[in-house]
Amino acid sequence: MTVSTPAPANAGADPFASVEALIEGLASVGYIASRRIATALYMAVKLEKPILVEGSAGVGKTELALSTAALLRHPLIRMQCYEGLDESKALYEWKYGKQLLYTQILKDRMGEALAGAASMDAAMERLHGMGDLFFSEPFLEPRPLMKALREDDGCVLLIDEVDKSDEAFEAFLLEVLSAYQVSVPELGVLKAKTPPLVFLTSNNVRDLGDALKRRCIHLHIPLPEAALEEKIVASRVPGIEAKLTRELVAFVQSLRMMDLRKAPSISETVDWARALVLLHADSLDAAVVRDTLNVILKFEQDIAAVEPQVVELLHRR
Repeated sequence: MTVSTPAPANAGADPFASVEALIEGLASVGYIASRRIATALYMAVKLEKPILVEGSAGVGKTELALSTAALLRHPLIRMQCYEGLDESKALYEWKYGKQLLYTQILKDRMGEALAGAASMDAAMERLHGMGDLFFSEPFLEPRPLMKALREDDGCVLLIDEVDKSDEAFEAFLLEVLSAYQVSVPELGVLKAKTPPLVFLTSNNVRDLGDALKRRCIHLHIPLPEAALEEKIVASRVPGIEAKLTRELVAFVQSLRMMDLRKAPSISETVDWARALVLLHADSLDAAVVRDTLNVILKFEQDIAAVEPQVVELLHRR
């Protein structure tokens, strides 16, 4: 899947002139990056290495790739990984319907094609030549990996949730990540003219192999500290009052210290902020928190555990 991206506000400047410039550039497209995040991305670009971004769901891994594509004004090509994903879905497929149609046309015109062949060997030679056409560019259906390698001016390739794929697919990726090329038996080696900037994300569903990690710059995005989270909310929820931002971030931070089945992520903090603005809340009170707990807590057992403690948590905040 290819996604077009809008130009950032500082389109004339080089966002990768320094780590500081990159932090400012990402902020201009709505991504508030810590220095650690910006440094890892800066190194990945300058060293032309993939970046493996790990962390719990909702901390901004995918959003980092989307924002980088917007910042660079590059197309984004995204490949969502899942169990059973194989080479044909990731790299290319042959257009079987078109091949069948061509076969029928060839069958109807077989007499013309073989007319004048002096011998059986000559006829077979002609048929072999026609057979090669079935596995040529006009019959090729490129998938995300091949599309990314074919972008002459570069692109951002997002391999999302790579930990959900199996080890065989992980091994297949090694050629792409080390040499920015793939081998197609019928066509030979396809090498990128301009290497894509590759993001791999992982929610740590399974441990990734050493060979894959060795080829990547590693970045772990943790849940943010309060000050950074306040900046993220202010960036993502225009018009929110500073007082409400401080209060809701402090409340979320206190929830993360509890023994919950799923602690709120950054994305859930932002969703909660938007919900509170929608409800015209200008501060947190017990009633509005109880009414909207389902926005930040995704399991009923967590809601049941937090609800009796809402007043205490608000005072502790």
